Amino acid sequence: MSSIAIVNYNMGNLHSVTKALEHASPEGTKVFLSTSADEILSADRVVFPGQGAARDCMRELKNANLIDVVREAATSKPFLGICMGMQVLLEHSEEHDGVECIGLYKGNTHAFAGRIAETDEHGERLKIPQMGWNRIHHTQDHPLWNGIKDDSRFYFVHSYFVDPDDKSIIAGTTEYGLSYASAIAKNNVFAIQAHPEKSADDGLQLLKNFTEWDGNI
Repeated sequence: MSSIAIVNYNMGNLHSVTKALEHASPEGTKVFLSTSADEILSADRVVFPGQGAARDCMRELKNANLIDVVREAATSKPFLGICMGMQVLLEHSEEHDGVECIGLYKGNTHAFAGRIAETDEHGERLKIPQMGWNRIHHTQDHPLWNGIKDDSRFYFVHSYFVDPDDKSIIAGTTEYGLSYASAIAKNNVFAIQAHPEKSADDGLQLLKNFTEWDGNI
């Protein structure tokens, strides 16, 4: 029986992520929340969700002794980061005057504020946080995009965006006052800024793809 561990560190819409993964998974798959290093590292696949602030995320991970667990899982098995679970994979976030993050990839998480235009090309005001549906343009041919058309719409809620030093890991981009990396992928890791659990059929397709992915590109 295949198993998917969802890292439970009191951050993120854990109920929605769990239900969406249960719906998307093949029959017989065990989907479970866990704070246990042994359980997480023994699962076939790991999902690292999150929402809120990077500082709070890193504090909760530290308190639960899960920082090294997340890092090890991300180097050893199919791994999906969602929203804040994508942002803290980089070295540093600008939030709260600077937060040191997990550092799986070199780069920074930047604020939209002060970097994006006030309006889009249609003259509509660009609010912060970005909240709602937006398109993701595929920049990698990745198994998690299977069955999802390029420029499909996903649901976003965020005020910060990732800027990896290595641009080759960018798997998708989105326009919101600028073009930013909305998905990254390297080896057995795929991470997305949007919330697939809130993104209707395309979000469920991405989760289904993850439940079937062997971690190879």
